[in-house]
Amino acid sequence: MGVQVGDALPVLRVRITRADLVKYAGAALDFNPIHWNEAFARGVGLPDVIGHGMLTMALAGRVVTDWGMGALVDYTARFTRPVVVPNDDEGALVELSGKVGAVNDDGTIRVDLSAKFEGRAVLGKAIAVVRP
Repeated sequence: MGVQVGDALPVLRVRITRADLVKYAGAALDFNPIHWNEAFARGVGLPDVIGHGMLTMALAGRVVTDWGMGALVDYTARFTRPVVVPNDDEGALVELSGKVGAVNDDGTIRVDLSAKFEGRAVLGKAIAVVRP
């Protein structure tokens, strides 16, 4: 039995801490102070330091790559809401999931992804394409 529309991928739950933000900033060379400076983040209207949108997107992509059904060949998403990362050891819990949205004529698989923080979507129209 192969992959079918509606099949759910395993859920991934990840905690993002301030230390993770520092590591990601170094790897991505994204040192925007909204990702590490509480006063600056609040000064521009954010509730606190927020995670990098691309970090959240990368974590959602793990749902597909961990699934192991093939190569991730395309991936798009919109950033709809920030992930607020508290200054503690627990961090922010992001819940990531996906389901097969289509099996295309060319054999690729469209996966519709979901990333939620505090029960609300932080990515919109997150779509990955996998080539088995």
